[in-house]
Amino acid sequence: MRFIFSAWIRITGIFLAGLIFVLPLDQKVALAEIVSINSTPEIVERVLQDDVVYLGENHDSPEIHQQQLEIVTQLQENIANSKKEMAIAFEMFQRPFQPMLDRYLAGTITEEQLREQTEYDRRWGFDWEFYAPILRYAKDQQIPLIAMNTPEEITQKVAQSGIDSLGGSDYRYIPPAKDIDLSNTEYRQRLQDIYEQHVEAGQGNSTDADNFFAAQVLWDETMAEAIALYHQQHPDSQIIVLVGKAHVMYDYAIPDRVARRIDSSGFTQSTILMNEDR
Repeated sequence: MRFIFSAWIRITGIFLAGLIFVLPLDQKVALAEIVSINSTPEIVERVLQDDVVYLGENHDSPEIHQQQLEIVTQLQENIANSKKEMAIAFEMFQRPFQPMLDRYLAGTITEEQLREQTEYDRRWGFDWEFYAPILRYAKDQQIPLIAMNTPEEITQKVAQSGIDSLGGSDYRYIPPAKDIDLSNTEYRQRLQDIYEQHVEAGQGNSTDADNFFAAQVLWDETMAEAIALYHQQHPDSQIIVLVGKAHVMYDYAIPDRVARRIDSSGFTQSTILMNEDR
């Protein structure tokens, strides 16, 4: 996998109860080539042949979302001249709402109905117009849309009661228990530190650090499964992933969990940690 960095990076993400966290930059990232790139044409040229491209974002940055649209548009224009197709995967939509994305693409519901029926404002909450231009472009070009996030009810259940509390229908939209890898000790320690900070501040909804850790891992594993399943079903498609930076930059994050599921030496991924000051 290749990492593509802009010149300056601010990394933020969202934890379980809407808490903002900041991850230090002096931590180990996934083994990958690190390249400094700012311009959209350069990014497009670099990632054109990859199977999966992660556009790691700051959720609240209009500038980053505008560049995401530019990258999607230019990649689609290039792909249109080849045999490949594109799909766009969204952290912003949880997996139970995949049928709504399909209906929007088919023209059977409006954009406003999509926003309402996916419960976007309650479950995600960032400005709809950050993502709406990409959705409109996808509909115009008939680019498949992938809802990849964990249902918040399941994430909260794990945060409060642990991974062993899940059973039966809880697994409908998440990976089976055997595919939820909790073994990374570096990740566990980092989240232990963050959990303790939240406890001291009286924040969060996890009952202990192990549950907090399991909920974060489940989040990444669910999104990784959605990406891997789509690739396995559509191996000639390029998947563009819109996701927070914290989910894609470490060696226990989504890209590595996707790679674990894909048994192909020719499978390639790139991560772009996007920059507001291009």
